[in-house]
Amino acid sequence: MGGRAVNPVVHFEMPCDDRDRAARFYTQAFGWQVEMLGEEMGNYVLLTTAVADARPGEPAGAINGGLYPKKPDWPAQYPSIVIGVEDVDESMAKVIAAGGQVLGEPMQIPGIGLYVSFMDTEGNRNSMLQPAI
Repeated sequence: MGGRAVNPVVHFEMPCDDRDRAARFYTQAFGWQVEMLGEEMGNYVLLTTAVADARPGEPAGAINGGLYPKKPDWPAQYPSIVIGVEDVDESMAKVIAAGGQVLGEPMQIPGIGLYVSFMDTEGNRNSMLQPAI
């Protein structure tokens, strides 16, 4: 990259069928803040996931990402997000209580942490990661 600026991810979007249900899910499961915009803004829902960066040493607001190989037997392979959590077991219980579905068991990613995917109430597949200490 030789001194050239990297264009960071600064926002994510997910589709939903029922914005109230989706907002309730992410509020209950992960404590996100929601702001329901009106018809003049297309009934958009703003999601605030972090007021301070969750990755020490990175610039505030930094979002990292990755690529994974497609697998013929994996469900819902489309863009998604990974949500950092303190306790993956507790967060799995919150996802279920909020109406979502956990996909399998957490897997240990060496040097990274515990990772598991889930489906939200709108059919979006996302994941959560409990970082390694």
